[in-house]
Amino acid sequence: MSDVPLDSVAIDVGTLVRRTVTSLYSSLVTRPTGRAVRLAIQAQLADARRPTLSVIDLSEVTVLDFSCADEVVAKLVGGSESGKAAAEAFFVFRGVHEPHRDQIEVVLRRQGLAVVAEVEPERFGLLGEATNVERVAWGRVEERGLVSPDDVEPLFPSPAEREALDRLAARHLVFRSPVSGRLHALSRLARHLF
Repeated sequence: MSDVPLDSVAIDVGTLVRRTVTSLYSSLVTRPTGRAVRLAIQAQLADARRPTLSVIDLSEVTVLDFSCADEVVAKLVGGSESGKAAAEAFFVFRGVHEPHRDQIEVVLRRQGLAVVAEVEPERFGLLGEATNVERVAWGRVEERGLVSPDDVEPLFPSPAEREALDRLAARHLVFRSPVSGRLHALSRLARHLF
């Protein structure tokens, strides 16, 4: 789509763990393992010449501890929000099972971060730190999939809602096209990578 100037990449963390740490198991239970996986993901994103949408697939990861959730999720997302090398990276975390959710939520909330995650097959949620008005605004974009600039005021009538929408775009939780100004739900943009 010319309206969405994004490259895209799908990364299967289970396969990456087995290849990176030469283990037969898809468990992320030590900080060094999490760091190795994060560095491998960052290496794949390093050559991007324009913003990148990355689908990070955790569905084959059987165990995810807090240190790995910090290394693989929070540090990737934190790098994108703090203006570091991944400043133009957008992330969708796929296959976030119930056993993963608590660890991811805790590390994201501690750092004031949030991510878009597939929390059930074909159902997405916002995990981590977000205000109620941000969650409502994100939900409206997620439900519609696409919001044109003309639809912003009718869908988000209060200034607080429009400010929340701007924060969601700045935090890379929705994609605002620099071409058309349309807002895209990351889950919809990522569907072709599933």
